[in-house]
Amino acid sequence: MIQYFKNRNQETVEVGKPENDIWVNVSPPLKQEEFLQLSEQLDIPIDFLTDSLDIDERTRFEEEDNVRLIVIKTPTENNSFNDSDAFYITIPICIILTHNQIVTVNSFDNPAIKKFLSTFQNRNTDKRNMMVLKVFEKVVQDFMAQLKAINHQRNVVEQKLYAASRNEELLQLMRIQKSLVYFVTALRSNELLLMKLERTNFLLLNETEKEFLSDLIVDNAQALEMANIYTNILSSTLDAFASIIANNQNEVLKRLAVITIVMSFPVLISSLFGMNVPSGFEHSSYAFYIVSFLSFAIALIVGYFFVRKKIF
Repeated sequence: MIQYFKNRNQETVEVGKPENDIWVNVSPPLKQEEFLQLSEQLDIPIDFLTDSLDIDERTRFEEEDNVRLIVIKTPTENNSFNDSDAFYITIPICIILTHNQIVTVNSFDNPAIKKFLSTFQNRNTDKRNMMVLKVFEKVVQDFMAQLKAINHQRNVVEQKLYAASRNEELLQLMRIQKSLVYFVTALRSNELLLMKLERTNFLLLNETEKEFLSDLIVDNAQALEMANIYTNILSSTLDAFASIIANNQNEVLKRLAVITIVMSFPVLISSLFGMNVPSGFEHSSYAFYIVSFLSFAIALIVGYFFVRKKIF
């Protein structure tokens, strides 16, 4: 689906065809015919439009025939039906600067683009560089928002684990950990992209825009640090719970072993007196009670020994 947006009198207006100084947003559902049509209308290399279809597309920038492409990663919820997949993944956004338009291409519904659209009426469409930087800003803000949501979700799952160690909560922590791996990788590549844009001045920024880009690099670095901290906390938490589970298992096995030892003495005594050999109690009416009392007494003594030694 291709949408054309124009800013008229501080109001976002959707137009039906390409014009100068507009924002073109390409979003799902995506059709090859629309890509070909847009490529011909705006003189955009077809590869620039289709690069976003690859979810693993790396962040980068390049220029061809005076058309500039910037690929940046942004977070999104994972709609996979597999219960072991990450809650969140990262997807590429392709930002294309043509001669007179700015084009964004995303293969998934993108929260950052939606936020940018909600504030598009405040943008000055003839300042395309600042519009690109504003898209970067929404991406960084989206990363921070999703990181806070992940951290809150981690705290909730941990509280459940404190009450009862179940596989379901451990699986959720594993999915959160996968999400953080995606975030750390994407934020690190975005940081390299932003720093390279600043160093090469690929967008031909003025001083104000350069300062804004520097602030974005700082914000992205902060998001990356948050992701690293949450990843380290989660790794430590998983290690701690693994140790707790192993320790609890050892305690259970130790108690079962003690119970087995205590119960083995009555079984031994009963077996000795149950053998088909003379024992002196064959004709005694108290034989059963004597054997039972002796078995119980020995089991009690052995059990008391283990309790006193704090083994049980």
